[in-house]
Amino acid sequence: MAEESTTSAPPVLTVDVPALTELLDGRYADVRRTVRALLPTYASVLEDAETMPREEFRERVKEVVLEIASTGAVGMGFPEEYGGGGDIGASIAAFGTLAYGDLSVLVKVGVQFGLFGGAILQLGTKRHHDAYLADLIAGRLLGCFAMTETGHGSNVQALGTVASYDPEAGEFVITTTTPEAGKDYIGNAAKHARVAVVFAQLEVAGEEHGVHALVVPLRDEAGATLPGIRIEDDGHKMGLNGVDNGRIWFDGVRVPREALLNRFADVTEDGTYVSEIESAGRRFFTMLGTLVQGRVSVGAAGVSAAKVALTIAVRYALQRRQFETGAGEGADGEKEQLLLDYGLHQRRLLPRLARTYALHFAQEVLAARLHDVFSGITTDEESRRLLESRAAGTKALSTWLATDVIQECREACGGAGYLSVNRFAALKADTDVFTTFEGDNHVLLQLVGKGLLTDFASDFSDLDQLGMVRFVAGLAVDTVLEKTRAHRLLQSIRDALPSGGNDSWSTDAGLRDPEYHLAMYRFREEHRIGGVARRLKRGVDSGMNPGEVFSRVQDHVIAAARAHVERIVLEAFVEQVAAMEDGDLKLALNALCDLHALSGIEADAAWFIEHDRLSTQRSKAITRDIGDLCRRLRPVARELVDAFAVPEPLLRAPALVEGGA
Repeated sequence: MAEESTTSAPPVLTVDVPALTELLDGRYADVRRTVRALLPTYASVLEDAETMPREEFRERVKEVVLEIASTGAVGMGFPEEYGGGGDIGASIAAFGTLAYGDLSVLVKVGVQFGLFGGAILQLGTKRHHDAYLADLIAGRLLGCFAMTETGHGSNVQALGTVASYDPEAGEFVITTTTPEAGKDYIGNAAKHARVAVVFAQLEVAGEEHGVHALVVPLRDEAGATLPGIRIEDDGHKMGLNGVDNGRIWFDGVRVPREALLNRFADVTEDGTYVSEIESAGRRFFTMLGTLVQGRVSVGAAGVSAAKVALTIAVRYALQRRQFETGAGEGADGEKEQLLLDYGLHQRRLLPRLARTYALHFAQEVLAARLHDVFSGITTDEESRRLLESRAAGTKALSTWLATDVIQECREACGGAGYLSVNRFAALKADTDVFTTFEGDNHVLLQLVGKGLLTDFASDFSDLDQLGMVRFVAGLAVDTVLEKTRAHRLLQSIRDALPSGGNDSWSTDAGLRDPEYHLAMYRFREEHRIGGVARRLKRGVDSGMNPGEVFSRVQDHVIAAARAHVERIVLEAFVEQVAAMEDGDLKLALNALCDLHALSGIEADAAWFIEHDRLSTQRSKAITRDIGDLCRRLRPVARELVDAFAVPEPLLRAPALVEGGA
């Protein structure tokens, strides 16, 4: 992949757009094409979001969701015997592609089929599947996923809703115990859901068994709220106002014993609690682990939103001109220069384009692993733990990508980008919550960090943060590094990487060698993990309270987790390029991969210099190389965004995207 020298001009890049689209679409190309063909039918929803009153728009979104459900495009992950497609990977591909369109529609689809339907599928058993799946897949039964409470979002184990078993009646009694225990921000709850999957503390014979899920009716067929249930609208939101988020309170609501989603635990007719998983903590994390599809889906949606923003901004930069260059008329007879011909504009957009490609390929790897685990192709516990960690970390980086890219692209389009007639306003408002729903990104990275420090061992899967601190503090730091299994190459990396005047990567070609990039990313990852372990051990050894120890190292835990995820994202891109046949497309993606890798090193140059992995001279060389790569990629920028295949009606930016070269 490395170029031999920069003294001779590298070959001019060319991109075959249909071939690149086919590559990006991957194994689910047919699914993605089907959804892309469907989306223009509903392009008017983008305008409806601005012109319709909220209640009318909610009904419009519901109508669109039901129409899409009738095509089968959103039920692909459910078993075929209930009307689904039997392919969870296809459902992720469809959801990510659907994110090119209106995001209220997307999120309502996610609530109905991903959260509500996914909970019944993954936490329930045949009795629940037979009772609910066919109707919910067809859209005949709308539901919601009632986990989050006013007082508890991230800390699900501390939920205040209680489900107590009444053995005489054979029923669970569901109660909102405090004002803070009311279910909150629940999509579909305010208006459309007839049924909820409710997460509550299970109490049987006076004994607490932790959080479990039950199916609870909310409304009758006419839409009237059932006795004992109070529902309130959450009101106008920053975005996604086509989704009816609401609050729910339960006052002694009774449901039959069979309402318990009993894949991992059950209550027998005589009131005995039974579960094959003895540890309450491990049972809880096993239950949540089955819901990982939501995080994978949101990450895919974040990448798609970034693709839409980049498509608009790059096309605008290829038609908008500013300032004379002082070099006379250009080849096209124009005196003023295109925005994308300015080095700064290239620097603003093209590294973000490269990062979007990187996270696309990382999402593809993640979706494939999700499919393998949930289809039973991969059955070992370690694979499941690694999937949960990878999903958490990739979701965080993908949704932060969306926030960053949309903002930069909006700014790159100036005042025109600020007009509501273009998509940036809606993209910003609708995607902002992606960083916190399906898990706050910082909390998700803490989960990744915990896994790195405990090696995802099943024996420690139920450790809370303080337990993790005590566990790690009892190990030698070298043991923690060995248990990361990232590469076990710390010393060899130290030997291989440049340091001071002993620079074994002395040629410009070395800067674009994927082994150099990966070595730098691995070193940062393992050094940060080791640093966290040392700090934890030092704090506990000094007699400090474990809670205080963890609080003091949280920023280091996040940094270590982020370094880990950045490495696996880069690996996904490198492996994708390496697997391609030699040719023009591989050359273009190789340059894009180099740009992504070097941009990541440049962004953290101070850290690499502090840790003697990067000289100031090499840091400057990396900055120069990034500029060279941007100039090299500029002629194919249009092709690189066109390959995302965002349907033209969905760009909804007539003043920004017409023309372009």
